[in-house]
Amino acid sequence: MTRIIALVGIIAISFSAIFVRLADVAPATAGLFRAVYALPLLLLLNRFVGDERSPRLRLMALSAGVFLAADVALWHTSIGLVGAGLATVVTNTQVLWVGVAAWIIFRERPSGTAFVVVPLVMGGIALIGGIGSDDAYGDNPALGAVLAVGASLFYAGFLLLFRRANAEGIPTAGPLLDVTIGITGAFVVGGWLDPGFSLAPEWPSHAWLIALALLVHTGGWLLIATALPRLPALETSVMLLLQPAATIVWASIIFNERMSANQWIGVTLVLIGILAAAGRGTVRPVESSTPRDP
Repeated sequence: MTRIIALVGIIAISFSAIFVRLADVAPATAGLFRAVYALPLLLLLNRFVGDERSPRLRLMALSAGVFLAADVALWHTSIGLVGAGLATVVTNTQVLWVGVAAWIIFRERPSGTAFVVVPLVMGGIALIGGIGSDDAYGDNPALGAVLAVGASLFYAGFLLLFRRANAEGIPTAGPLLDVTIGITGAFVVGGWLDPGFSLAPEWPSHAWLIALALLVHTGGWLLIATALPRLPALETSVMLLLQPAATIVWASIIFNERMSANQWIGVTLVLIGILAAAGRGTVRPVESSTPRDP
């Protein structure tokens, strides 16, 4: 049952980039309303389940939301430049940057895997960005790939903070609620930097944003947060690769996104690198007392 719950959650979040592209609104508009439309349900769930987290953990979750807002803004922009499928693949390289952060912050040394995986993934991203290909998919695949890498960096920061905010392991919607409040605040303040940012609801665009908020941001992530910690690490790594792989399938069917041969090679290299980094790890602790990111 745990595996089924995890699978349903991963399939749900694989539609994230699809809903963003279907909504066809400015990146900041999509980022704000994916949070705003999720807030009522998260507030209700949190009230029903209860929340006894400390103020420190709540502040940490709010800060994680700011990082996720930056990730979402860059990622949403990259979708319009390199396509929903490729943007999602590149953004999922966050597993590498979590390892780099652990190296810098927690004094964990790179493992042998890191020295193989990082060049592999960077080469794959270069191919996705259109290097060596005259028929690369996307309006500006090179810029799209760069922005997606930037998104993955902020996503890594979000994961580090969000996991610390869940250190007590209390089963509640509270952490996701606080993250969502953080996203909302960040886009209310900074969304105006996007020239296309708008608060006026337009249909059917906002129907897709409601689907994004309820099915992906709320439903998908609550299912994943419930199920994945109970599964073996390697199995979790393999299952999470279903998200970018599934997004590529949906994007091909719905938007007729057709990647070049080099981009397919790049996707393969990136997915192999992500699997190796997530399954084998990219850092090793200097000493047993060194704190590790869970």
